[in-house]
Amino acid sequence: MNMKLFSYIAGFLGLAVAIALVAHQGWGEIASAIDHAGWALLWLLPFHVLPLLLDVIGWRVLIAPRDPHRQATLPFLFWVASVREASNRLLPVANIGGEIIGIRLVKWRGIGGAAAAASIIMEVLLTLVNQYLFTALGIILLIELTSNISAFSTVISALAASLPLPIFLIIILRHGKVFARLETFAEKLLGGRSKLTELIDGANLDLEIRAQYSRPLRLIAACGWQFIGYIVGSFETWLALHLLGYPISVWDAIAIEAVTQALRHIIFVVPAGLGVQEGGLVLFGHVIGLPPEASVALSLVKRMREVGFGVPALISWQWAEARRLYADSSTRAGSSQPPT
Repeated sequence: MNMKLFSYIAGFLGLAVAIALVAHQGWGEIASAIDHAGWALLWLLPFHVLPLLLDVIGWRVLIAPRDPHRQATLPFLFWVASVREASNRLLPVANIGGEIIGIRLVKWRGIGGAAAAASIIMEVLLTLVNQYLFTALGIILLIELTSNISAFSTVISALAASLPLPIFLIIILRHGKVFARLETFAEKLLGGRSKLTELIDGANLDLEIRAQYSRPLRLIAACGWQFIGYIVGSFETWLALHLLGYPISVWDAIAIEAVTQALRHIIFVVPAGLGVQEGGLVLFGHVIGLPPEASVALSLVKRMREVGFGVPALISWQWAEARRLYADSSTRAGSSQPPT
């Protein structure tokens, strides 16, 4: 079974779970909570700019040494990050398609493909580290708030079981020649050089990743900006629940956001975390005393924000691609005309 088909099946099953949760809790109560909040929920759209901007500042720290003329400005990287997030959240790309799109877009500013890819690979690696730290904080808060460690044993076990993976990635990317070997393997498999192997550019990519490791202060700074972004992003949960009429504390919001995001990352093959997010919010919301209908309403509101923020980003990306394609075709047409 290929990955694309598996992703579609996982998405269908997740959607079925989400629909079942909505039906079980009763659409009337959920709709009543959303109606209670009304148009004030639109504040979630501009609010999302802040945590995303903090994440972009961290990314800018990583890419700055390869961008001495500052062509990749913060507004441009914010747009690219919006497209990356929208692709991973709204499209069936198993949370990696957005990164590939991001590499392509950053190259538009004259930054080498290997340098752009290295910055994104390192950012994703730091995201894994921050995800573990943020989840650990969430579990500690939930245990402190509920004095019940057994309720989180499944998440703790899953995180412990998956912990060797990021550790392995950190070590092998630092000391190995991962992408050079991947490029060699692809050449043997495809019978020579191809667009795929040229895109990998393995040897240069390995060098760029090592260059990232050689700047530990930048890695720490980027990691710090990311983690602050995680904390600030959890206020979306706090604000949404207050608007829905189910106020919770800031600590509750951080805790439930952390463990729910952990579930989405653990079960990353489900497009947009369909069913995973809803189930996680119902499960962990119950632990802090949140009614199931409030958890489902919160999940729907989050998805509305993802669509409201993500769809314009995807449309702008397609518009930018079309403009670039038109400009390239016009340039080729002009250069092919004989001199008069």
